[in-house]
Amino acid sequence: MPTPQQKVFKLGRNAKLFSGETEFKNVTDVTITLDKGDIDVTTRDNEGFRATAGGLKECTIEFDTFELDDDDTFTAIKDAWLDDTPLELKALSSAAGSGPHGYFSVTGFTRSEALEEAVKYSVTCKLTQWIDWATGS
Repeated sequence: MPTPQQKVFKLGRNAKLFSGETEFKNVTDVTITLDKGDIDVTTRDNEGFRATAGGLKECTIEFDTFELDDDDTFTAIKDAWLDDTPLELKALSSAAGSGPHGYFSVTGFTRSEALEEAVKYSVTCKLTQWIDWATGS
């Protein structure tokens, strides 16, 4: 009897977030949201059912980061927010994985100062220019 093939899952801790060639290692809980707008294409010929087609795509990358002394990646995120400059981001599911790659506007930069935790920023980045669906090495 053949042995069933073991499934290999990609773990979140092995995912990678890059800006250019620089990996952002000081990040936690990365969430990538890929959506499409809804276009109503309902006609009388659809037997009373609403019909929908996909519209424009959206991509948002959200993550948490800690404020650390001499952290170039934190500084890059902060500067992109302060200066309204785009930040190139590539979010891969693993070193050899794949994911969205483009220029993003930092639209949220919220600081949390919980009593028993390190100072943490919740960052929201929204796509301004799509590059590609990147693959790792």
